[in-house]
Amino acid sequence: MSTDPTAAAATPTSPSTDLPDDATVAALRALAEDLATEAGALVRDGRPDRVEVAATKSSAVDPVTEMDRASEELLRERIAAARPDDGMLGEEGSDVAGTSGLTWVVDPIDGTVNYLYGVASYAVSVAVVAGPPDPARWTVLAGAVHSVVDGRTWTAARGQGATRDGRPLRVNQPAELGACLVGTGFGYAASRRADQARVLTHVLPRVRDIRRLGSAAIDLCLLAEGSLDLYYERGLNPWDLAAGALVAAEAGAAVTGLRGEPAGSTMTVAGAAPRVAELVRLLEEAGADGPAEGR
Repeated sequence: MSTDPTAAAATPTSPSTDLPDDATVAALRALAEDLATEAGALVRDGRPDRVEVAATKSSAVDPVTEMDRASEELLRERIAAARPDDGMLGEEGSDVAGTSGLTWVVDPIDGTVNYLYGVASYAVSVAVVAGPPDPARWTVLAGAVHSVVDGRTWTAARGQGATRDGRPLRVNQPAELGACLVGTGFGYAASRRADQARVLTHVLPRVRDIRRLGSAAIDLCLLAEGSLDLYYERGLNPWDLAAGALVAAEAGAAVTGLRGEPAGSTMTVAGAAPRVAELVRLLEEAGADGPAEGR
């Protein structure tokens, strides 16, 4: 049975107790923006003419560069200096337990393959969450996504809206699924990619078109500002999702998973609630969250 994503619009900011007050959340948003833009400057100014792969992760085509590590190290140092009691969870291995109840969830370069090839869609993503470092249980308080190449910066704070470079954002409200421009992404394991291709053949004939830009954080922010109508992807990690999903939700998007589950690694779907409900049904019909080797 399909979930009703209208109730899931606040998935990235689900209720919690003992949350910081609005002024503190606003300050966390400003710090997230400062952190993302400083790390973005490091990534932009330090990019060599030829980027070398330092290591791989989930597969031979899932790279880590020295700049991924340098950006995360900068973020770790700045967070420790500004808020020494907070924890941190980062894509490149940072897992620092804090005592404040807050954890910074960072992706030092979201879109590393784009960075590697010089394709202009990669970002630094910084979010701060309250509660245990578990996406199913935390509350995202604030976040920022900084597009490295062109300098656009999207920010959001829980209950305080979302902006791009200070301009308030609102998602599109397309009248029908067939008019929707849809963003998505693909995994690195061959079996997962094959299954995602199968699902794509179910979705593509029923929407305006598909875009695959290579950075989940940017995709969610483009959704928030109306440059995409819908977005779906399987396989997102917490650092891919935290800041961008908050920006989308604070811009009025429903953000959900399939079959009543919250957004997460199994599936994330975002956009205006009525169209999300239709896309969720399509994805469920296609078995987009079903088992596949390599997931």
